[in-house]
Amino acid sequence: MSTDYAYDEEGYLWPFFVFTLTLIITLPLTYILVKRSRDPAASFPRIRTSFKHKHTDVVDSLRKKEKRKDRKLWLIIAVAVGWVVMGYMLVLIQNTETPTQKLWNPYDILGISESATEKQIKSAYRKLSLKFHPDKIKPDASKNETMDDLNARYVEITKAHQALTDEEVRNNYIQYGNPDGKQGYSINIALPKAIVSDGNGKYVVLLYSALFGILLPYLVGSWWYGTLRRSKEGVLMESANRLFREYKDNIDEGGVIGALSTGQEYDELFRGDKADSGLSKVESRILAEGELSPLAGGLSVKDKEKLEDLESGPQRKALALLWAYLGRVELDDPILEKAKFAVAPIAEALNKSFTAISLAYMNTAPLLSSYYASQLLIQALPPKSSPLLQLPHFTPATVKAVDGDSKVHTNVQDFMDRPDAKRRSLVVGKGLLTDEQYREAVSVAKQLPFFRVAKAYFKVTGEKFILPSSLVTLVVKGRFVPPGSENVPEIEPLDLEDIDPAEDDLDAILGRKAKKQIGKDEKGRPIYEETPDEPISAPLAASPYFARDHSPRWHVFLTDSKQGRVAVPPFTFAQFDKPIFEADGKTPTFAMQTLKAQFQAPPQAGHYTFVMHVVCDSYVGLDTKMEVTLIVEEASKAAEMEQVVEDEISEPEEDSLAGIMHAAKGGAPPKPKKKVVKESDEEDSDEESGTDEESDDTSDTNTDTEEEDN
Repeated sequence: MSTDYAYDEEGYLWPFFVFTLTLIITLPLTYILVKRSRDPAASFPRIRTSFKHKHTDVVDSLRKKEKRKDRKLWLIIAVAVGWVVMGYMLVLIQNTETPTQKLWNPYDILGISESATEKQIKSAYRKLSLKFHPDKIKPDASKNETMDDLNARYVEITKAHQALTDEEVRNNYIQYGNPDGKQGYSINIALPKAIVSDGNGKYVVLLYSALFGILLPYLVGSWWYGTLRRSKEGVLMESANRLFREYKDNIDEGGVIGALSTGQEYDELFRGDKADSGLSKVESRILAEGELSPLAGGLSVKDKEKLEDLESGPQRKALALLWAYLGRVELDDPILEKAKFAVAPIAEALNKSFTAISLAYMNTAPLLSSYYASQLLIQALPPKSSPLLQLPHFTPATVKAVDGDSKVHTNVQDFMDRPDAKRRSLVVGKGLLTDEQYREAVSVAKQLPFFRVAKAYFKVTGEKFILPSSLVTLVVKGRFVPPGSENVPEIEPLDLEDIDPAEDDLDAILGRKAKKQIGKDEKGRPIYEETPDEPISAPLAASPYFARDHSPRWHVFLTDSKQGRVAVPPFTFAQFDKPIFEADGKTPTFAMQTLKAQFQAPPQAGHYTFVMHVVCDSYVGLDTKMEVTLIVEEASKAAEMEQVVEDEISEPEEDSLAGIMHAAKGGAPPKPKKKVVKESDEEDSDEESGTDEESDDTSDTNTDTEEEDN
């Protein structure tokens, strides 16, 4: 037996090989390209506004540039080439005739059926041998026959006869499918022979060496070291190290802005002489006298000193441009204006890393400062500025007209709560807003997603009391009530409840579908209505100066105000279970939203008072801060209280229907059981009864608290 290696002489195998190899590479690259090309923000709702500022074209061009950068030109070329190659291979496969191998069959050669007798076999062989014997037949020139063809045909006829009459030859045919016995096999290599012949083999070796010895290790190494160069938040590790060194326990928003200027990402933006070009002009503009603040850029004295202490370079240029961006300072230079809007998205990305660093220390002040810095970057506002500047067309002069002599800035909610005539009289006039600008500003204000907390409480699913170290759920109920909303409906008490799913409702328990109780049936059992599984996203942030599309996020966390520490880390919400606006995108639904966060209860029983923060990362002044109390019961006391409740339910009162029926049958009315309460428990019992009166949900174990809006 021998083994032969044959190249694809006919050219019918290698197109299959090339097509398969190209398909394996092209399909994943196509998926990556489509995923990158699809703009997630395209499916998100947007706040309806026609406002455009002086530099809207610059901001739009930066947004488009970032989207193009994310698509990667080499990826587009690779995908296009891959599909062209696969198309060409399909054409070759379709047009190339594939040779077929016919099985050797002695009956077909002799022209007889498989049921033929030995006499019929010999008769057929005799006729064919007389006809095709080389001595009796001559080649047919019209059929391009040769003597070799005739000899080969006669040999096949002889073999066919022997395979059916000679026992040994017949055994070979039955066992191996060939009268000559076991045959060798050939391996077809799916490459045209011309590629590896005539001295071309060395080029194939070089090609394989380049692909598997150089290109593949390079790609894997680039991917691996690329992941090592960046942190989990997507910033360079060197930038994260610099931010770590800038962290301080008492850092404020201005300090965070200064820390964000240390990012290594600015080195590429201000490479070479770009770091010093125009720096003096930017600094002179931001350090000029401002209308609402001592300095035009909104810097404090401490921020100014930090800027002046920096050496000339990318960091100083970035910090100066950040203050120019936040103060909306005009630089009167196209290159500087473009750089001013380009630094803000970089700073916002770096701020995510600073938030993670702040969270690692669990101090409240730095964490809040990082969230407030995010609001300032997205809205292009300096620290301690008026929230009204978020509205289109509002200027420092307009803000002064609204604030008057007050040292405290008016927020958007307070401004929109005033009667329309009062608002109009304050901001419409010469040097202020026109009627059209006023209507545009009010329209945007009425679309801002202000999450107004209605109730916040703690619970343990399926339990009446919270025990030490149990898994507690913080339930936050609230509605999106944009500033200036009219005809806001009253809150339905049922909407404030968080009803546990039934024990047999596995879908709800496993979270496969959400349910809302809409009432009760005749037997008092709750009736549920399934809610859509698809989460609802809030409209993209109204941020005309920020050169990125940003989806707002709400961060919910608990702090200990006495120690200034974060008690429960933030839970982030970007999607909700109910629509925020109607189909027109402007009319609020006022649907009750439910936010849930789970954490472990303290290991000791007691009353724990926390400050709950609900912070939006995209808007200034739309945050909520309120006190919530977590009541953790001792396991023994909780069991005793539960037994008392069960006894009170099971024993009827004297004047109850059960007592009257019992007396009517001739028996004495049953006496109610006396409740034995220890002296040390009386105060707790009073406190708990007060808690139950205030709570709408019998399964809740905390007291409701009043809302305080920042």
